[in-house]
Amino acid sequence: MQTHHNFFQRLLTLPVTMLLAVPTFAQGLRSAYFTDGYLYQHTLNPAMGNDRNYVALPALGNINAETHGNFGYEDLVRDNPLYPTESDKKKTSFLNPYLSDPLKGFNKSWNRVGADVSLTLLSGGFKAFGGYNTVEINAKSSTNVKLPYELFRFAADVGNDTYNIGDLFVNSQNYVEIALGHSRDINSKWRVGAKLKVLLGVADADVKMQNVTAQLTGDSWTLHGDAQAHMSMKGWKYKTATKEYKSQEGSYSYINDVDVDGAGIGGVGLAADLGTVFRPDKYWEVSAALLDVGFIHWSNDCYATNTDKDFTFSGFHDTGVTSSEGNTTDDQWDKYSDQIAQFYNLQDKGDQGSRTTMLSARMNIGVRYTLPVYEKLHFGLLSATRFCGKHTWTEGRLSANWEPLCWLDGGVNLAANTFSTSMGWVVNVHPKGFNVFFGMDHLIGKVSKEMIPLSSNASFSMGMNVTF
Repeated sequence: MQTHHNFFQRLLTLPVTMLLAVPTFAQGLRSAYFTDGYLYQHTLNPAMGNDRNYVALPALGNINAETHGNFGYEDLVRDNPLYPTESDKKKTSFLNPYLSDPLKGFNKSWNRVGADVSLTLLSGGFKAFGGYNTVEINAKSSTNVKLPYELFRFAADVGNDTYNIGDLFVNSQNYVEIALGHSRDINSKWRVGAKLKVLLGVADADVKMQNVTAQLTGDSWTLHGDAQAHMSMKGWKYKTATKEYKSQEGSYSYINDVDVDGAGIGGVGLAADLGTVFRPDKYWEVSAALLDVGFIHWSNDCYATNTDKDFTFSGFHDTGVTSSEGNTTDDQWDKYSDQIAQFYNLQDKGDQGSRTTMLSARMNIGVRYTLPVYEKLHFGLLSATRFCGKHTWTEGRLSANWEPLCWLDGGVNLAANTFSTSMGWVVNVHPKGFNVFFGMDHLIGKVSKEMIPLSSNASFSMGMNVTF
């Protein structure tokens, strides 16, 4: 085991270890915002109704999965410049000292990656009470990681005496929502809609490492950082183990696992969606929506932190540089494992009581134009923003939508957001009695031989529903 790779991996995975028991909420299929036959337009804007009643197939009505970020697998794992003459390993990490530009894939400010999942368990829509109504039960999950550029530069470079690395953040939010929606026409030009949501919290984790610095003193590095983890989940308990020091007498305690006893509803909350649509004439449409404005109040707050804020080590080295077995650094790792133990490993500080967290609110603003000479073709421009503190991001999406047949519509689009540019599409088939759709807001692109997307940006949505 070599010190550079192993320590860096441990530092990066420090927050993630607190989320192992948490599953990994998507904004919905934004590519379908202007697709008239799409039954779930109301998830993007509650003012958008429908001329058909529907019932979702359980757990299959509306599935959305999305990843996003400005760095990914292809930045962390590189072609080994020593293969095949001096190494039998085709791939190596970006920490390989023989790479000409190890940091070329990383953002000079923040490096972010996230994963969102939204699953409709039950859903239905029907015309009544002077408008269109929806009933939904959805499971939602969102996990986001934010890492400073200085962390990667310090790991790959180590060319200066001092590094002010900054803060590292991980957040994960998981809940079930029960939503009731209603939309109606106010007059020939205006339509409004709203949803009220009851939220049942499953788990929420907030992990951060603050004020991380590294300073060279003589031949050794002193790393400083304050790690904190807040976990809210019914029945959640940290498991603590005791381990003997390797190079001195005594022992230390650390969190090595978690236990969930009787998992269930860990918090309750409320949220609302508000939306409007304005049609000045038959060719133009302007719409706006504010979604997921709400909170969850959690019954517990399991807190953990690192007791020792500093540790000293002698340097970093990469794995996968050569195939030599005689140059491993297991012994070097053992020499400073005592110091890293209490710096890296979190210790249980007990339940701190209840806490309240806000949802990540979303805002969609759209403009649509229908061609007067061919009304089956229309174009749309959608601005989407997600407000989630340090993980906030925005997107602009230009789409072309076509309805060649009364039972078939869809479209293609181009988007640019905080993380990347993308191309999306949607195909929506809705003959009498049935509806099925497929779409992507971001094409998956190339994958590794292990079928891991090289980029962290990808999405997929699908759904099957019965209409009447």
